[in-house]
Amino acid sequence: MERQPGRSALRAGEVSQPVLVAWSGGKDSALALQEVLRDERYRVVALVTTVTAEYDRISMHGVRRGLLHRQAQTLGLPLQEVVIPRDASNADYERQMEATLTAARTRFAMLDAVVFGDLFLADIRAYRERLLARIGMRGLFPLWLRDTRALAADCVRQGYKAVLVCVDSRALPRAFAGREYDAPLLNELPPGVDPCGENGEFHTFVYAGPILRAPVPYRRGEIVVREGRFVYCDLEETPTP
Repeated sequence: MERQPGRSALRAGEVSQPVLVAWSGGKDSALALQEVLRDERYRVVALVTTVTAEYDRISMHGVRRGLLHRQAQTLGLPLQEVVIPRDASNADYERQMEATLTAARTRFAMLDAVVFGDLFLADIRAYRERLLARIGMRGLFPLWLRDTRALAADCVRQGYKAVLVCVDSRALPRAFAGREYDAPLLNELPPGVDPCGENGEFHTFVYAGPILRAPVPYRRGEIVVREGRFVYCDLEETPTP
């Protein structure tokens, strides 16, 4: 699935196909989810998120599991977790992912596809497609090759609210951790930094936007540096108003 302008409708006699959406909790997965929700050819049956067991957080992004669950609740979608240990090898990850997807295929009839928010990294896309092909599934990439500057601006324009939860200090100053993903931030990004952070410069947590029924309440916690390089802003759960 490449992006089509506007809303894609079913043809006569067609039935919408069930799909999973790879959900990192960030803006790109939110935009990919939005695209597929607009496409009548597909029906989103669940989100899929990798969680590190010992940390009880979304892998790589470092967002607390409780906030992930609140996102899923306000999106109105079931959540399938791929749980891995903190020292997981790539083989461990692949084994757990395959087990989760295979179980989902048993649960949801006709399921054979996973939607990803990847933008332009061909090696990452190829890896995902190889992994899925091993269990008879395929990947859908609705944002593929979109201009990332335009996509970032459109994300803000549509009213998505997100915060930078992880920053690679080799690409961005540490002070960017915990900042809002908004027009001022986009204007301040150093040359060479992708506006969507596609090269791993930063990761985000979406707490409000067009596809969320209500904002996800949170408060900014401490700033932590891992591996001498990755700067995390811990987001803490707060009571729902």
